[in-house]
Amino acid sequence: MSACPFPFGLAPFGRAPVPAVPEPTAPSLSEAFDTRPLAGAAAGFVLATLPPGRIMWVQDRLSRIEFGTPFLPGTGRDLLRLDLTRPADVLAALEDGLQSRALAAVVGEIHGPAPALSFTASRRLALRAETAGLPCWLIRHATAPEASAARMRWRLAPLPSAANPDDSQAPGDPRWLAELFRARGQPPSTWIVRHDRAADRLDFSAPPRDRELADARGTPGRRMA
Repeated sequence: MSACPFPFGLAPFGRAPVPAVPEPTAPSLSEAFDTRPLAGAAAGFVLATLPPGRIMWVQDRLSRIEFGTPFLPGTGRDLLRLDLTRPADVLAALEDGLQSRALAAVVGEIHGPAPALSFTASRRLALRAETAGLPCWLIRHATAPEASAARMRWRLAPLPSAANPDDSQAPGDPRWLAELFRARGQPPSTWIVRHDRAADRLDFSAPPRDRELADARGTPGRRMA
C-alpha cells in the first residue's frame, strides 16, 4: 500500500479529506449494480476482484437470458457455475456455498426486484460471509438499490480500456468508473479502477475531477494484489 503523506486521510487545510481506497476483496457481502443496461461492467468488475481458487458463480434464469453466462476461458478464474431458476434459489445456493471449505468466493446474479432478497436475507448472507471469511458478491440487474445489509455497494460504468503497450490497435487492461455509494466505515467515493491483468491486481485512481486530491497524496491510488 502506498503511503499517504497526511495522517488518517486528512488533506492540507482548505482541501477535502482524501477518501480511503476500498477493499473489494474483503470477506463480506458486497453488491454491484450496472449504471448502463447490458453493459456488463458489474460482472467484469466482480470477476477482477475475485481471489485465486475455485469460485461458485450462480445465476437465476432471467440473468442468463438477458446477460448470458460467464465465458470460462476468458475469466482467468476457476468457476463452478450453477444455473438456477428463482432468486430464492440463488440465495439458498450462496448460503450453502459459504459453508464450503473448497471455495474461495461466491457470486450470485439476480435479475429485477427480488422479494426473497429482503434486508433480513441480506444480513444473513453478510454474517455468513464474515463468519466463513469469504467474499460474497451479489450482482443486481435491472433494479434500483433496495435496503440491504451489504457492507459495500457499487455502481459500475465501463470506460475505454487502457492503452495496450504491445499493440496500439488492440484493447489493453479493462477499466471502470466505480462509485462506492455505500460502505461501512467510510464515506461515498468514486474511482477509476483498472484491472492490471499481467499482475492480476486492481489499480485505484481518482477520477479527473479529483485529480488534485490524487496529486496531494503523491500517488495515483493503491494497488491491490
